[in-house]
Amino acid sequence: MNTGPLSENDRWIINYYRSSEIKGALFFGRIARIVRGPLQADVTHHFADEASHAHYWTQCLDDLGYTPDRQTQGYQDQYLEAAGLPASLMEVMAITMVFEKRVIRLYGQHLRSSPHPRVRQTIEQIMQDERWHVKYVREALDDMATRYGDDEVAKTIARYTAADEDVYARTVAEYGDRMTFRSHQLTERL
Repeated sequence: MNTGPLSENDRWIINYYRSSEIKGALFFGRIARIVRGPLQADVTHHFADEASHAHYWTQCLDDLGYTPDRQTQGYQDQYLEAAGLPASLMEVMAITMVFEKRVIRLYGQHLRSSPHPRVRQTIEQIMQDERWHVKYVREALDDMATRYGDDEVAKTIARYTAADEDVYARTVAEYGDRMTFRSHQLTERL
């Protein structure tokens, strides 16, 4: 387990996570302003979680003696190009389901690489919320299937899953050398 100073790549990925969490908070803040009905409380909670996650990453960097770097790109920035703008609340929930599952997989990979204990603590704290996000979104999509139909919900999730795979491949192509925890996973498999 790494207990020394963070490498440049480790600092970069934490800043990337932080930037993505900020973008998630801004996105869900906009959704929370317009959604009505039973989802309003969950979406507002999700918005607050994303803002908290950005704070957790900021605090993690601060605790380790670093200042957050400004990053203009986040993972979800590429979603609009790959999948288009969600046109309904069902599409918002579908893209959220796909994205949150990606986050859980990515954070899980990072945890398996034996990160610095403070980084591990932050990921584990965030993962509790991420699991709840998947749960409430799955329940919302199940409820929406009565309006849109099971097939339409499944097709929408499949479309966003394909877009996510494309975005992830492009992200790895562009930043894979920065994501050193991924190379640890590849070494483990060999």
